Amino acid sequence: MKTIDEVLNDNGGGLYYGNRVLLPFKAEILKIVIDSDIITDFSKELKGASVRATDAYTEIYFYDYKDLEEELSKYDIIKIVLVQSGDDLFDFNNHIPIELSIESKHKLSIKKISDDIIFFE
Repeated sequence: MKTIDEVLNDNGGGLYYGNRVLLPFKAEILKIVIDSDIITDFSKELKGASVRATDAYTEIYFYDYKDLEEELSKYDIIKIVLVQSGDDLFDFNNHIPIELSIESKHKLSIKKISDDIIFFE
């Protein structure tokens, strides 16, 4: 299993299929900003998003988007605040802001967002 830091340092990427995103690490998702939506509730309400972490990857389903590639432009990014699985999520130093961008068919880029950029509260 890769860590978030390993993926960021190696310029690793993720995958997307329709409304499903796969990240190559196990993480606890705290907040997602997609388009004009801020999602903090990841219950299975069939609204917003649901998250499932396995030993090898983290999976996100966006219920309000049928196909991410069709609904987001190549200039739109998905912003996420997450914590590496196993790290203390109550320690704000462990909160990692990342951005996901659609690169090509089914491929996402994953980059860390600079600490001096405020994108949501």
